[in-house]
Amino acid sequence: MSSALETAVHPGPPPPRPTRAARARPMLERRRDCLVSGVSPALATHLGVGAGGIRVLFVSLAFVGGAGPLLYLWLWALVPWQPGREAPTRRAPIAWILVSAGVAALPVLLAVLAIEARDAWMSRGFSPVLILVTAAISAVAVAGGCWATFVDRRDVSRGTRHAVVVRAVSAGVLVVVALLALPRIDSDGIVALPALVLPVVGMLALAGATLANRWRELSGERVRRIREEQRSAMAAHLHDSVLQTLALIQNTAGASSEAARIARAQERELRAWLFDGEAHADSDLPTDLRDHAAALELDFAARIDVVSAGLSAERASGELAAAAREAMLNAARHAGGDVSVYIEGGARGVDVWVRDRGPGFDVAAIPDDRLGVRESIVGRMRRAGGGATVRPAAAGGTEVHLHVGGAGDARG
Repeated sequence: MSSALETAVHPGPPPPRPTRAARARPMLERRRDCLVSGVSPALATHLGVGAGGIRVLFVSLAFVGGAGPLLYLWLWALVPWQPGREAPTRRAPIAWILVSAGVAALPVLLAVLAIEARDAWMSRGFSPVLILVTAAISAVAVAGGCWATFVDRRDVSRGTRHAVVVRAVSAGVLVVVALLALPRIDSDGIVALPALVLPVVGMLALAGATLANRWRELSGERVRRIREEQRSAMAAHLHDSVLQTLALIQNTAGASSEAARIARAQERELRAWLFDGEAHADSDLPTDLRDHAAALELDFAARIDVVSAGLSAERASGELAAAAREAMLNAARHAGGDVSVYIEGGARGVDVWVRDRGPGFDVAAIPDDRLGVRESIVGRMRRAGGGATVRPAAAGGTEVHLHVGGAGDARG
């Protein structure tokens, strides 16, 4: 009894409070959509602070022995980009800002030359202020040209002539600086070398950057050409062996067999890998219908051939493409076997024919509550400003003909 009372009066130590797990910090990586380089937002996200405070910190450290720029460049070189296939994009036109700063500083150089030319000590051919201004202008001009050459080249939104124009303006700034330094000759004919050498060195650096970029482009073109030759050799070998074997399996097994469907799917994948290359996100009409045919062949006992002729700007997102996909689905589902899709584009519009070899049907005999053909095909094309006809094919089966009068009429 007494022990129980003592236990009630003097309870044991409280149980330890569960420790809160430390919150994992986000990875230190730069976003691909950034203002300049993405270093400050990446460090701010990693530390859980604002990006403005990080930028102020870098600027403040610049007055401490230049630690700010060094730290910034170190992080820029080592911090990776976020995973992704798209190229990094920068919202700030850094190259033009640097080149514009060099152009804006040219009047300052003229003012320095005009003021210091009246000083007697300038006859010695040396001026610290002139050297400082010349070095600053040369540095920003070279930095702008190198930025456009090595950094902006990955940004396709800048355009193909962006780097060329920036380098031309940078070279013009350096030439003007060198010409302004040439008259600095004393009576002995000695040129003020520091003021002249800096822009000349800048022009050499700019020329070296241009040559390095050109060499990289030529090397990349050579590598692409070698890869294309290897790809062509591999395609020829596979065409003579694997593709012919897959075609033989299809012809032997028949269009409705499982073996033929699998062989057809493998043949499409192999041909796409060998000949088509990378597909664009916004595909054109023939490419979209070929992809749709490959998907239908995996679900239905059908073999669908898509053939295109002529040129057309019709995209895969239009009403014509949607109606053609619906017609292909109906042919694969109800007829099966061999289905032919023919696309023809020209100045008068785009036509699509979908033919099957099934039993066929009469559109007038379709019940009123079945709106698949009436609305998904005929009605859709009528609302898009085109037309659609469904009729028995000459050799049996059904033929669906879709037509739009212009490439822009059926985009929906």
